[in-house]
Amino acid sequence: MKYLILVRHAKSDWGNPSLRDFDRPLNERGKKDAPEMAGRLKSKKIKIDGIYTSAAKRAAKTAKAFAETMDIKNKHFHFKEDLYLASSEIFHEVITDADNDYETIALFSHNEGITYFANRLTNVRIDNIPTCGVFAVKINCDRWKDFEKAEKEFWFFDYPKNVTTAS
Repeated sequence: MKYLILVRHAKSDWGNPSLRDFDRPLNERGKKDAPEMAGRLKSKKIKIDGIYTSAAKRAAKTAKAFAETMDIKNKHFHFKEDLYLASSEIFHEVITDADNDYETIALFSHNEGITYFANRLTNVRIDNIPTCGVFAVKINCDRWKDFEKAEKEFWFFDYPKNVTTAS
């Protein structure tokens, strides 16, 4: 069994209109939400083995906050340029190329692609994965390269303003 955690980057700062979209940092809420959401995963005893993140500043900072909170080593942290505004095909490529030693991987990316991809995985539909939202599935396979054809089961969905699951 493998486990996939999709994370939309935390809330970004729009205060500097001269910045390229790729270079936007996290705002104060984003800096608070990312470690909080990582803490929720940690409190559920979820161990992420590998992180694959868009290289865009806001996604990378969100992923780093998760890595720090969950004590994930740098060698398990991978920047993937293609995860910036990724299509479903790119998500599939990153997942099927993931290290088989990883039982649980987390992908950090952007909307609309991440919501669209999440909705293709199981029969659970989400209108919108909010910033720093987490959508997780269980995959009935032993190798990531078998991901696409493997049976997938919805595991959980959480986001910062979801007070019912907050600890």
